[in-house]
Amino acid sequence: MEPTAARPSRRPERVAKLPPRERILDAAEELFQREGIRRVGVQAIAERAETTKMAIYRHFETKDELVAQWLRIIAADYQAAFDRAAADHPGRPREQILGLARFIAEGLPRISHRGCPFINSLAELPDRAHPARQVVEEHKARQTRRLTGMCAAAGLPDPEQTAAEITFVLEGAQVSTQNGSVDRAGERLLRIVEGILDRHLGPARDR
Repeated sequence: MEPTAARPSRRPERVAKLPPRERILDAAEELFQREGIRRVGVQAIAERAETTKMAIYRHFETKDELVAQWLRIIAADYQAAFDRAAADHPGRPREQILGLARFIAEGLPRISHRGCPFINSLAELPDRAHPARQVVEEHKARQTRRLTGMCAAAGLPDPEQTAAEITFVLEGAQVSTQNGSVDRAGERLLRIVEGILDRHLGPARDR
């Protein structure tokens, strides 16, 4: 499940003001999203960040570690969506789940243009030992645990099953948006998640 697409681009007016490490990550994000991980070399990142390859390797031991750190930052942004859902709807787990689904739905237009960074990265990194792929898998597992916890707090009789159903819908909405196979994906996504909750819990019922 991917609660959002990449962070908004900070170019060009802010890039010169960023510290070197942030400037490198900003450039890497832009290039990885636009051209893919494999096609982008360290030299291209250095030129885009207005720095040198040597400077990049002072901050990141390898290109693989740079990719992994980029995905860690995105994962942290995504995890924050869970925190916001909990803060916006304290003690109302059903609304928290819907808030998370709404957040993802609102991010779908960006995915339609650039694709989901996790989906794109997994396609390019078949080796499960790759540090960046491990970041993705750990992130996915953490999200599943948090969503299952929300379902349990809502009093759903089978939290793991309901979390799996919602995850399938959220993931599928992003893939369908990326390949353009379904129109009004955000609207449909919210309706389906509401239907799953209503079927398992009853309409507009929080526990």
